[in-house]
Amino acid sequence: MKRRSNSLKFHHIWKRKLFAMLLCFSCFTILLLVESQYSPIQMLTFVSPPTIAKPKIACLFIARNRIPLDMVWDAFFRGDEENRFSIYVHSRPGFLLNKATTRSPYFLNRQINDSIQVDWGEASMIQAERILLQNALMHPLNERFIFLSDSFADTKEGRYNPKMGPVIPVDNWRKGSQWVVLTRKHVETIVQDDSVFPMFQWHCKKRSLPEFWRETALPADASKEHNCIPDEHYVQTLLAQKGLEGEITRRSLTHSSWDLSSSKDPERRGWHPLTYKLADSSPMLIQSIKDIDNIYYETEYRREWCTSKGKPSKCFLFARKFTRPAALRLLNTSVLGISSEATSRA
Repeated sequence: MKRRSNSLKFHHIWKRKLFAMLLCFSCFTILLLVESQYSPIQMLTFVSPPTIAKPKIACLFIARNRIPLDMVWDAFFRGDEENRFSIYVHSRPGFLLNKATTRSPYFLNRQINDSIQVDWGEASMIQAERILLQNALMHPLNERFIFLSDSFADTKEGRYNPKMGPVIPVDNWRKGSQWVVLTRKHVETIVQDDSVFPMFQWHCKKRSLPEFWRETALPADASKEHNCIPDEHYVQTLLAQKGLEGEITRRSLTHSSWDLSSSKDPERRGWHPLTYKLADSSPMLIQSIKDIDNIYYETEYRREWCTSKGKPSKCFLFARKFTRPAALRLLNTSVLGISSEATSRA
């Protein structure tokens, strides 16, 4: 009797387990049927659309040490509510942008770590540009690259060195400004260049002037020394060499005033743009720059009207060169159209 009782009890437990298994299987089957019919609707309802990353503009600065007008740029970048800009600074090796060297949070630790010593008028300037571009190119969202501080002019000005001929034909020689705006395609071309850049390193150098000489003696006849300013030719010449010249606008977005009579030294005359000082900075000056809608190319004896997307437009978004007192005065008068709160950080 005891064995029979145990057998009936075991049989009863087995029947309950079987019933539970059948019930679970039925529920699972019904769930699959419902899922197959309504899953697309549920996915559309509960899954949020993917976030589309917006392209960015890489702002590239070449500075000796600190950014002289960081308070102006601070006010400019604070107006960027959509986070459209990324910032890169090339300064002398070992220099750090920290709270002791800049009051703008936008420049904190934005120096690149592989900077080099740059000498004006030497190929080291365009090497620094290439290093900046290499760093900015690492960010996949950077689509435009702008060097911040005029325009293209097909002029030889005696700067073309015939020794470049085997690699750079004279017909591809171009002159412009280092303050250019580039697309990602153009930056990749510059970074990958291994033919034009060496020619500039070897054959495009500034004419030595007494104030630049340190250990090397002056040449017997300085007039026979070739004179070339690399950063005013490299990018433009490279893009012409690669057949990309038609993809760019033949002007810069940065205004400079080249006063050929401002220098007392005839050898230096016209080498550097006019520097706007405190007395020069006024609403009239800024408005006169904003109103410029055409550029006259002296070496080509022609005038070109500025356009944007096929329509007439003003020529410049930026201007240089301003002293720190001049920039502070412009910020205080709000003539730049940006908040003057940055002056409290200066």
